[in-house]
Amino acid sequence: MNAGHLWDTPIPEPDESASDAARQRQMRLTKPPGSLGRLEEAAIRLAGQQALATPSVERVYITIFAGDHGVCAEGVSAFPQAVTGQMVRNFAAGGAAISVLSRQLDANMEVVNLGTAEPLPPLEGVRDATIMAGTRNLTREPAMTADERDAALAVGDAAAARAAEAGAELFIAGDMGIGNTTSAAAVACMLLNMPPGVLTGRGTGVDDAGLTRKRDAVAAGLARHGNDCSPLAVLGSLGGLEIAAIAAAIRGAAARRLPVLVDGFIVSVAALVAVQHSPGVAAWLHFAHRSREAGHDTILQALESTPLLDLGMRLGEGSGAAVAVPLLRSACAIQRDMATFEDAGVSDAEE
Repeated sequence: MNAGHLWDTPIPEPDESASDAARQRQMRLTKPPGSLGRLEEAAIRLAGQQALATPSVERVYITIFAGDHGVCAEGVSAFPQAVTGQMVRNFAAGGAAISVLSRQLDANMEVVNLGTAEPLPPLEGVRDATIMAGTRNLTREPAMTADERDAALAVGDAAAARAAEAGAELFIAGDMGIGNTTSAAAVACMLLNMPPGVLTGRGTGVDDAGLTRKRDAVAAGLARHGNDCSPLAVLGSLGGLEIAAIAAAIRGAAARRLPVLVDGFIVSVAALVAVQHSPGVAAWLHFAHRSREAGHDTILQALESTPLLDLGMRLGEGSGAAVAVPLLRSACAIQRDMATFEDAGVSDAEE
């Protein structure tokens, strides 16, 4: 699929009349206005996104995108590259953190493999969308060709389409790819014109020597890439298959009026790509948590967002977003079920 066509579809605006109706209802509920803080804000945003005064996020669709990274050749991870494929098997078997959380939420969860270094057999619950056996080493050459990047974008958009067709009320993207914090840091550094030392963290838990190798790899990738800061060019040169797919899935969800709950560092960088290309995407995003990964604060600031949670998490997989879903469900339940002053016969502040 041509990326230009995929990324030129219009992004709708949330329904202001539904937001206003939700805001007015909040003012009539049996509480001081604003006393439930960001739960009120979340409900009002969801109302506009879903064009409903009383929104719902009971139907959650989670897609985990997996892909390997050639930059692992630079010694940037504490885990071997084979772990990507092994974790895809773990997702399929239901043993990963996101698998547990998805069951707890009664969410529809799928795994999409865009290309592991070691080929995988057919696995139940895993879509084989292999483009290549992992990206190339971004320190030496572009991680993907334009065609490979566009294929990954098409995979991500197709996931958003499946979620919308399934009647999802909230979309979550998760990531799996050893080496992807290096790739994501390189993308973010280029898009935000930031040095590697600010945005490159320990990822899987590398030691000081490993952190130095990661920062050196990001610096080498930035130097090789040059000065083209256009989001798609940066994504293809420095990104990963799963990062490209997540960026397209986020944009595709927004284009289909489907709210997105953004996970941690990797998914936030993908959201940054989507928002820099299509600013209207920002109106469809909720941010789940503040990752412990270095650089996430900077990404959140660039996206002008405040996350719902700060639990010191840095796993990825969409796990932080899954943990935040009950907060959004609580916000919706309050919006829908809490009595108004009139209903309860309670005097409001004016009375």
